[in-house]
Amino acid sequence: MHTDDAELVIRAQLGDRRALTALVERWHLPIWQYVRRMLATPALADDVSQEAWSAALRALPRLKQPDRFAPWLLTITRRTLMNHLRDKYAAPAPVPGNLVEDDFSTGVLDRAEVMAGLTGVPLREREALILFYLHDLSLDDCAQILGIPPGTVKSRLHRARLLLRAHLIEKGYAA
Repeated sequence: MHTDDAELVIRAQLGDRRALTALVERWHLPIWQYVRRMLATPALADDVSQEAWSAALRALPRLKQPDRFAPWLLTITRRTLMNHLRDKYAAPAPVPGNLVEDDFSTGVLDRAEVMAGLTGVPLREREALILFYLHDLSLDDCAQILGIPPGTVKSRLHRARLLLRAHLIEKGYAA
């Protein structure tokens, strides 16, 4: 997919609107899912994703390494997300209640329950989990996006797995 992205980026930089449309179509859902997993509501994820795309499209002509499009785009998305979170936590606001239902009658984890379990993992560790496991990025790409060394990504992943496991056990799942 990286080769296709690189070609589309070059074509888009040369003014090909179809290539730009293809890039946005390919990456719209992964970007939205990343942001959604970090935020409380789909509507908020829509807004932050839109801001990220706006910033990325303005900066696309300056992208020097088209083969690094995915980490570049996720880095822009992360910065947009962090700016939003910084603004959100700077202003006092009421904390919403638990929006996740506690019906775990089947005893089997499905994707939605794991996603809900992510809310019990601190932001730094959750972000590493999402990038590494859900976006299938390498440790080096995660490190570049997060702006930390690969060893720190490994540490955060380890801690995140432990915290996710503990959170799910607390919700009633057996180890």
